[in-house]
Amino acid sequence: MLEHSLSKIEIVSAHYTGNKANGQEPQFSEHPLDVSNDELRNLLQQYFLDSFEGNEFFHFDFSNGDLSLNPVCHFAKQIFEDQSAFHQHSVDIARHLHEQTNHPKIKSGDLYVAYITGIVLDDEVLDAIGLFKSENKQPFLKLLAQNGDFQLISEDGTAVDKLDKGCLIFNSNAEAGYRVCIVDKSNRAFEAQYWRDFFLNVQPLANDYFHTTHYIKMAKDFVVNKLDDNFAVSKAEKIDYLNKSLNYFKENDTLVEEEFAKIVFEDEEKQSAFAQHKNAYQTQHNLPEFEDNFSISTASVKKQERVMRSVLKLDKNFHIYIHGNQELIERGFDEEKGKKFYKVYFEEES
Repeated sequence: MLEHSLSKIEIVSAHYTGNKANGQEPQFSEHPLDVSNDELRNLLQQYFLDSFEGNEFFHFDFSNGDLSLNPVCHFAKQIFEDQSAFHQHSVDIARHLHEQTNHPKIKSGDLYVAYITGIVLDDEVLDAIGLFKSENKQPFLKLLAQNGDFQLISEDGTAVDKLDKGCLIFNSNAEAGYRVCIVDKSNRAFEAQYWRDFFLNVQPLANDYFHTTHYIKMAKDFVVNKLDDNFAVSKAEKIDYLNKSLNYFKENDTLVEEEFAKIVFEDEEKQSAFAQHKNAYQTQHNLPEFEDNFSISTASVKKQERVMRSVLKLDKNFHIYIHGNQELIERGFDEEKGKKFYKVYFEEES
């Protein structure tokens, strides 16, 4: 859990990072920003920190395991050890970000680098380095009083309720690559790759949130995409398996792998196929090995619940929501009408 209500922004430097692929040059400031105004600090705190949920964490990485060769990790370490060189290292970070803009569709923008104290993470008070990139400007109107009259002007600015890209580096677990939290509002693969993989070069921390999220995704992938490769299953049966999977996570505090497979899949052949798919899924997605038992993250379950489909769509005429007890829905074929049908059993109508 991340709590920042009592945190304080100590220093902020801002730079412009153009797109290298498009020939845009970066612009580096000579001094940190003046953020002594309390109202400005409050707005910056809202803009910088409100988008972070504090559930999914990462750590810095490098191909040969030498974290000193990861530029952002290296500069973060220098800042944590000596804050007097903060601004120069903020320039180094901005220059590194510019060097990663090798795709013509990556947006240029403003990069804010901040040193923040007093963030509470899992009951521990920590300092953090924040990297925040503003890519999308929004027009706004400003009414000015002038000589007894008013003048209306328009300007472009940054909306403080929407952070485009962000990163918090906590001064914790330095030897393992720190604890890192990320925000990236882009849904384009090349932009997400540039921020997370090329600029930051981070890997997920295999905590309870991570295991819960990817185990649910893995189980869903098996039911939706792999189960009917070897077994004759209807869409209604698939939805029933999805509901059983989600209900297990909602009703238990700990996942026990063997228990999960037996509860969700009724026969040993499906259980064996599920175990094989789990291993293949981990390899395909380059994930750390799932633990046999792990504590279930409630925050992850709530998030994944929104993408677990329990709707059976029949042509464009009907949607059947299936929440459990698949035995009460029966599939058949009407030879006279030449159409498939579902028969649904129920006790009350509302």
